[in-house]
This record gives sequence, structure tokens and C-alpha cells, in this order.
Amino acid sequence: MTAYDEIAEVEADNECRAWLVKALSAKDEIVAFVSSRRTGCPEGEFNGYLRGSFNFCISVRFNDGGPKAIIRFPKPGHTFTARREEKVKSEVQVLEYLREKTKLPVPRVTSWGLTHESPKNLGPFIIMDLVDGTSLTTLLRQPIQSEEDDIILKEDIDAAKLDYVYEQLAEFMIELSRLDFDAIGAIVKNSDTDKWLATERPFTYNMYEMAVTVLNYPVDTFPAAPFRTTKEYLEYQSDENLTHLRVQRNLARNIQDIKRRYIARHRFRQLIPKYCIDNNGPFKLFCDDLQPSNILADPETLKVHAILDWEFTHAMPAQFSSDPPWWLILKGPDMWLENYSMEEFLARYKPRLEQFLRALERVETRSPPKEPKLSTQMRESWKSGRFWFDYGIRKSLDVDDIYWGALHREGDDSLDEEHQRKMEELIETKMKDLEAYDKECKERGL
Repeated sequence: MTAYDEIAEVEADNECRAWLVKALSAKDEIVAFVSSRRTGCPEGEFNGYLRGSFNFCISVRFNDGGPKAIIRFPKPGHTFTARREEKVKSEVQVLEYLREKTKLPVPRVTSWGLTHESPKNLGPFIIMDLVDGTSLTTLLRQPIQSEEDDIILKEDIDAAKLDYVYEQLAEFMIELSRLDFDAIGAIVKNSDTDKWLATERPFTYNMYEMAVTVLNYPVDTFPAAPFRTTKEYLEYQSDENLTHLRVQRNLARNIQDIKRRYIARHRFRQLIPKYCIDNNGPFKLFCDDLQPSNILADPETLKVHAILDWEFTHAMPAQFSSDPPWWLILKGPDMWLENYSMEEFLARYKPRLEQFLRALERVETRSPPKEPKLSTQMRESWKSGRFWFDYGIRKSLDVDDIYWGALHREGDDSLDEEHQRKMEELIETKMKDLEAYDKECKERGL
């Protein structure tokens, strides 16, 4: 995995820390605000804090006997500040759409608003019913001794219990795979026709990472409108990966690493014709952050109560939805390739992949879907290597490890004369960038 830009990380943490001080000092006002947004305005009482990677939440209980609520704010610095309102609007639309069109257990939004409507102008917010439950990651992971331990699936997990979890998640994935759109982007409900359309630009998990973790990333290169074809979107994502290579000053520490990353990212672009399918759609609703850590379940029965965090959900190329889940052993393949090896990843992942696909096939048997079945598509994706292409191209921080670990073939690292010249020019630029970056880190005491 690529090293983070420490300077960008410190600046983001400082911005977030200053905002948290403001939010914590406004606790009572926030509780009163949540109460004022509830039907009947019952008296509310502070019930605790909840913190995630992107959001800060305050839980409130009421004297009316109804469900507790949480108010959730995206944290400045840890989310792209300039697009916090867009992020919230998009997620609210997705949650409304899912409650209208599916049976997926998603939180009920009771109120939401923009920065000017929030207490102390803390930022855009969503107020939802608080759902009880424990994250599936906590329930399924190997016991840990410290926060530094790897989060991985229990080695001796009960097969019947895991089958039950997999069948529930398979049902959810089948439902999502049935939701069609004619463009790639954020979805909105047309107020005149009541139809749901992908009419807004996408803001993906990867765009968030680039904006927040890479100092001075040119965010003006992010898309300004939806995409009409899969090929167009994959080419944009390839460009995003190449831009990242160019602008992150500490992306590579030596000449060999620069060459390695240059070849990997250009090869990904050359692989687009091979792996691009369903070019003209229909496109499918896809959540980049759908994983066990964002799913709450009953700790005794493992029945799923809620699927949380839909902020990076858009209509996306259908092939993303027909890939096997990357999270079957909890830890993603990028982390395995960084810390272990492809052989160790496959030894753990392949048995769980087969177990999940059998669970998916059982669900499909109970409610026969249209052909081709999702299980058939997932098997084909894994066999062809499209799983690795789709996973890698949307992860700028991990695209290099994915290419060299899973997609590289002997002889594929040769470059034509023009690309060889451009790579040499890049090497010169990157080494100067690294020198300037190291100097600035030293001056900042990092």
C-alpha cells in the first residue's frame, strides 16, 4: 500500500481536531437541536458519542418512549470539506431510494439539513433512528490482544453460522444487483416524475482519499457530470491513478519504485478493453464501503439489523456489482498483499469464496433470478481476473500492488519508446519532489 502524505495527514488531523473541539463544546445545544427536530419535540438527553473514519455522531435518548436518535456530521479534514454538503445530500437520497425500492435494513432518516441549518454551523447533518447491534466484523473476527492486531476472520469459525451470515448478505447483494440506471453517477429523485435517475456527478471513496490524503491534489480534475459508458468511467479512473502518481511527492522512495508504479498504472489503462463489459449499461447501484464493519447484527443470532454508511454509493459499472465480495475474510486483498503474500491471501480467501458462492446459489434457488445469475457472474469474474482489475482500478493507493501481485504477466512490463521517455522525465521530477517533501517534513518536525 502507498504511504500516506504525512503533511496532508497532519493538516487534515489539525482541521478535524479544531472542529471536534467546537462540536464537543456544543453538546447540549446539539441535543436540544435533535429534540427540536423530533415530532412533538420531546425532552432529549445526551446518550454518548460515536466516531467513525468519516463522521462524528452524538446519540440522544428521549422521554417519549420512542427510539433513540443519532445526529451525524461529516468531519472536516477527514472528509473533503468542500463537498461535505454534497456527500450528505447524496447519502440521504440513497437511503430514501433503498427504503422505497428494497427490503434492505437501512436506518430511517428522520431529518437532515445543510450547514446553515445546523447548530453552531457545524456542518451538514443527518438525524437517524439509532439501531442496536454489533458490527459483523466484531462478531466474526479472530480475537485480538491489542488495536495493532490484524482484523481477520476467525480460523475456527462455525461453518453453519457463517453460512447464515453469507446467505443474508447474498440476499442484499441480489437486491442491489436488480437496481438499474442509465448513467454512472449520484442518484436523485426527479420531483416532477418521481423517477430515480443518476443525474449528478459521482464522488467516490477513491476521490475522497485523493482529496484528503494527498496535499494539493488537483480536485478540479474530478468529474463534473455523470458518465454514459463503462469505458469512459474506467478511463477516467485510470487518469485519476496516473494523476496520483504525478502529484503525491512521497509516492515512491527510489527510482525502481517509480518505474514499478509507472508501469503498473499504464498497464491498467491498457487492460481496459480486456476487462470492460456491459459498456452501455444498465448500471448498478454500488456501495464502495459495503463491508462487515458497516453492518450491525444481533450478537446472539447474527441476524442483520442494519447496513450503515452509504455515503459513497452511486450508480456504477455493472461489473463492480458482479464481482465476488472482497471482504470475505474481513481484511482486504490490498492489505494481504502489503503485509503477507498472494499465496497466503488465496489460501484463506478461496475456501470462503466457495462457501459464499454456494450460499448465494442457495438464495438464488429460493427465488430464481433472471439469467445470468449473480453467482455465475461472480465465478466468471474470479476466473477471468476481472475481480482484480475492478478492485485495483478504483484504488489509487493500492493499484500498483494489485497489478504486480495479480495481473502482471511475463513480458508485460515493456514500454514503447514514447512511454519510456515519459517515464524517465517522471523519474527526474519525482526525485526532486521527494527531496522537497523530505525537506518540508523535516522543517515541520515530522
